[in-house]
Amino acid sequence: MRRLSLRLRLALSGAITVSLAIALSSVGLAALFDAHVKRRAIAELSVQLDQVLAGVERGPEGVLEQTAIPADPRFQRPYGGLYWQIAAEGRMLRSRSLWDDEIPLPVDELPDGAEHVHELPGPAGQPLLAIERSVLLPARLGGAGMRATVAMDETELAAARNGFISDLTPYSAVLAAALILAGWVQIAIGLRPLKAIRRHVADVRSGRARRLGGDFPAEVQPLASEVDALLAVREAEVARARTRAGDLAHGLKTPLQALLGEADRLRAEGRGAVAADIEAIAGAMRRHVDRELARSRVALRGREARAEVAPILAGLLRVVRRTGEGARRDWQLDLPEGLVAAADPDDLTEALGALVENAARHARARVVISARAEAGSLVISVRDDGPGIPPDRIEALMARGARADTSGKGSGLGLAIARDIAEALEGGLTLHASDPGLEARLTVPRAPGPPA
Repeated sequence: MRRLSLRLRLALSGAITVSLAIALSSVGLAALFDAHVKRRAIAELSVQLDQVLAGVERGPEGVLEQTAIPADPRFQRPYGGLYWQIAAEGRMLRSRSLWDDEIPLPVDELPDGAEHVHELPGPAGQPLLAIERSVLLPARLGGAGMRATVAMDETELAAARNGFISDLTPYSAVLAAALILAGWVQIAIGLRPLKAIRRHVADVRSGRARRLGGDFPAEVQPLASEVDALLAVREAEVARARTRAGDLAHGLKTPLQALLGEADRLRAEGRGAVAADIEAIAGAMRRHVDRELARSRVALRGREARAEVAPILAGLLRVVRRTGEGARRDWQLDLPEGLVAAADPDDLTEALGALVENAARHARARVVISARAEAGSLVISVRDDGPGIPPDRIEALMARGARADTSGKGSGLGLAIARDIAEALEGGLTLHASDPGLEARLTVPRAPGPPA
């Protein structure tokens, strides 16, 4: 399963966190609004209760009556949403909105002037918010106790709360989107140093730079410093390995030269078969030593060097035209100016020299050398008009010591060494049968610009 990127992880976690925070805030705001609306409703009911109590008088027949009806029309409309009732002297006075019902108050004792707030079922089964007060009538009205209640339909409070939530929801969504977008921008800015590190690593890999450098934020700089230290250690290890390989190769060359001298002495003594065997063994060992020297040299320098293709090929042709085979060939060049390979000139000379020498040996009359740039690479083609080889033998020809013509003087390692050099530079060497002859295509990285 593919792991999510760091950017996506941070973005998702930030979006989830913001969404949860906004949702919880919306719930909290709705609860605060509901509490605020309820407090305002209780305050209004308390005022309505004062008006109801102020209108209580004794009528002509000496019974308590409500002479001043509160102004709110909902008290006069049946089930209008506002209700009042008064229990006193065994009688129940009620608003027209209650019709023949009454508010079912709980049984509780209230001291004079005290108020209780209740949530009770209404005359039509709707929830009511009620405020109850116990008072004593003044002496002129007989001084009897009285229990007065004013209530309102809580459906109106629920409608106000739902309306607030409906108005709040789009604003919460816009706020969440803005915060998520701001978080994404923050993540993009915060992770920008990682993109810079990737770019610097690509520069090191391509040879445009040797180190990442120190132009990074404090949190990222330790990583860059560790990578630079690792690069320094690797360069030192490669340099030591190259030195050891060179020492080993040069140490073997002298004994090999001595063996070849001994072979000459044996041949002078008439022991030609033994001399030939010694020369064959020493020659094979020397070819392998030369190959390992070339590989160790390329491993160290790699893409840090630059080589112009046209001057190298011109120098190779000046040399090969002085040989017997090269002098008899027609050399045709198709080389654009300004092609620069990300390779050491000696390495590119050795690889191209193997291809030019192979073409000179097998061509009948003409050799065509061309080059072109492809993206970040250079493709150098060397094509001869010789007899060529069957396509099924091309892969075998690339093996160590393999030769298309066993009657010649070639060592059989030229193409293999050229391929080793190209692969060490992250390129390659391919052979293609042409009509007539054989085409060798050497691919090497293109130098993007002057090294840093």
